Amino acid sequence: MGGDDVRLRAVVALAQGMAAAHTPQESWRAAAVGACHALAGSFAALSVWERELGRLRVLVNVGERAADEEEYPDDEAYPVHQFPEITEFLHERWAAGGGPNAWVETAEGPAGGRAEYCHQRVAALRRRGRGCCVVAPIVLHGRAWGELYVARRAGAPVFARADAEFATVLASVAAAGIAQTERLEEVRRLAFTDALTGLANRRAVDIRLDEALERHRADDAVVSLVVCDINGLKRVNDTRGHAAGDRLLERFGSVLSLCGAMLPGTLAARLGGDEFCLLAVGPAADEVVRVADELCRRAVELELGEGVACGVASTGDPIGDVRSARRLFRLADAAQYRAKAARAPKPVVAGREGGPEDPVIRLADRPPPELPGDRRRFRGRNVPED
Repeated sequence: MGGDDVRLRAVVALAQGMAAAHTPQESWRAAAVGACHALAGSFAALSVWERELGRLRVLVNVGERAADEEEYPDDEAYPVHQFPEITEFLHERWAAGGGPNAWVETAEGPAGGRAEYCHQRVAALRRRGRGCCVVAPIVLHGRAWGELYVARRAGAPVFARADAEFATVLASVAAAGIAQTERLEEVRRLAFTDALTGLANRRAVDIRLDEALERHRADDAVVSLVVCDINGLKRVNDTRGHAAGDRLLERFGSVLSLCGAMLPGTLAARLGGDEFCLLAVGPAADEVVRVADELCRRAVELELGEGVACGVASTGDPIGDVRSARRLFRLADAAQYRAKAARAPKPVVAGREGGPEDPVIRLADRPPPELPGDRRRFRGRNVPED
């Protein structure tokens, strides 16, 4: 098979690998692995240029990694000013209309252009036992996005000019894959995010609550749901306009997010209209109630609105078996309904007023027609009880 055929197959393999990726991390890794194989390298990395911080941040390292190189590093980043060739590309050649051409560095290269300067790439090659590397800028949406870096171990053939040209092609294919992944991530984000507040939406809660209850059944993890209804939103809309009502929703969303952060891993969401919720997995029921109490206190302090009606249901309280997401939501919603009817300044908690005879439990477990407005349903969700 000719060299052109081999490279064509390598390009196709890189494109297919990136197309099969489901997350940005998988996409980054597919780009690095594909380029490493295509260029017969021993190591490859993908980095992004963070303009606001003036640095290259490594997203993934693959192949023969050195002791200081993690596959998905948390904090491996390099100031752009340490790489004069990057600065030249970003601020001179690219700005002047030049193309995103790759270049080759070797461990035998010059140690630096100035007496006090040590070429960082050459120093890194020597330090990590590599003989050469090829660096290909990645351009996305007409802007320099980052770079694809492939190295060979010391003693292997040095990359030739043709390899650099091929690396430029690979970087272009990687850029297309990264752009596709970013579009898919944006679609996913919009599908699970409330547009007004930026919180999770009901669909996200549906999925997370099902997953949480699976964990509860598997290892008895405590699952808690806090459901809130903003008091006075209609009055704000009627007297001050819907823009003011939206502002109230946004501000309460910020308070909800802040309180949710007090419980690690908690999901803060807007269910729709004036209803919001927190979904916590792991923290004890008392911790969740404490946060719900703080949420009520902060809601009263908002400039607009009249506080919130808040209901809590937790598997850590005596509420009986919770075999479905729907039942936990019905309990929290019934507690919220009771809090709203009593204009309670604090959360009402299912299961804390008499065990099985708790009025919230009785309210939640009645047939739907007996509860005005059927507020026990997870709106839009038709899940039969187990």
